[in-house]
Amino acid sequence: MKELLFLAHRIPYPPNKGDKIRSYHLLKHLAQSYRVHLGAFVDDAHDWRYLPDVQAFCGETCLLPLVPGRAKLRSLKGFITGTALSLPYYFNPAMRAWVQRIVRERPLSGVLVFSSAMAQYAEKLDGLKRVIDFVDVDSDKWLQYAARKKWPLSWIYRREGNQLLTYDRAIARRFDHSLFVSEHEASLFKQLAPEVADKVGALENGVDTEFFDVANTYPNPYSDDEEALVFTGAMDYWANIDAVSWFSREVFPAIHAGRPQARFYIVGARPTEAVRILARQEGVVVTGAVKEIRPYLAHARLVVAPLRIARGVQNKVLEAMAMAKPVLATTPAMDGIEKVGELDLSIADTAEEWVQWIGAVLRNGALPNRSPNNRAFVRERHSWQRNLSRLDELWEAA
Repeated sequence: MKELLFLAHRIPYPPNKGDKIRSYHLLKHLAQSYRVHLGAFVDDAHDWRYLPDVQAFCGETCLLPLVPGRAKLRSLKGFITGTALSLPYYFNPAMRAWVQRIVRERPLSGVLVFSSAMAQYAEKLDGLKRVIDFVDVDSDKWLQYAARKKWPLSWIYRREGNQLLTYDRAIARRFDHSLFVSEHEASLFKQLAPEVADKVGALENGVDTEFFDVANTYPNPYSDDEEALVFTGAMDYWANIDAVSWFSREVFPAIHAGRPQARFYIVGARPTEAVRILARQEGVVVTGAVKEIRPYLAHARLVVAPLRIARGVQNKVLEAMAMAKPVLATTPAMDGIEKVGELDLSIADTAEEWVQWIGAVLRNGALPNRSPNNRAFVRERHSWQRNLSRLDELWEAA
């Protein structure tokens, strides 16, 4: 069996958030045809319990702890070296030594790097086929952050965006292929790095539609008299925090005033203090981590994705659509998803548009309770098996 090296910035298990869902499916798919050696960091102590689950897919593994506080201090070295702060954040000499040993001792066919910060461990592996999955154009995400933050964070984020783009372009020149989560992301990177356009492509996310299936029976987490609007996502991620904060303050008060039975559920692990205080607002519920997210989707009246900052494909949107739910989202939340056919999905960007749309849904059913069209779209366009065939083509090519 041929052997590959897989480097990821975060342990690809459990598949409970955007990047880990994607890296998990990449690893699982490759392990069917290759002996995969995995190097990754563990930044959540709870994830150590899943070590056997990950090792079941792998040959050798190197999983190292990453303490965010220490990593942030380490990242300051980037100011001295003139590099993106993300690089020293994820640098570890033990990881470098492990990679060097694996390359020396194992008959590798190639290296798959997941996220650009891990490319530093494969920069000198010129003799191997190298594919990088950037996932998103992260440099643009940092620039979006800069536009919404005050100095000095605005300066730091702008610097990170510019430095990361410089690094990503250099890596894309040296690697054989660069992948992104959507054609939209790939097109943006081609514009930013036209010199590597011929080596850039898209590998879209998929959804496990057998798991996310509204045909199953789920207990109702809501009261019978509630009209639940639900947002799902990791609630320590700034783009999600910004989204629910804006929605709670600028949109939901008008909805709740006209529909007292309306409730806004914020469902996701690790809510920050900025998220938890939103529960003080009448009609807003912050659940924290839940054992099972599907009941919250299955019984919601409407799934909302009011993201004002977004890159790539939003798994939260695809999962809701797979559950045959109507979705109301912003333009940024939909940038990576190509709307095809008749979908029960609407886009609103201003607070006024959101209030009007949600009011129309709750008052007169502007969007249905259940959408077979949304589910059919996900099954046709976002099957993991279909999309991961692109990965097979890359490794099999000469």
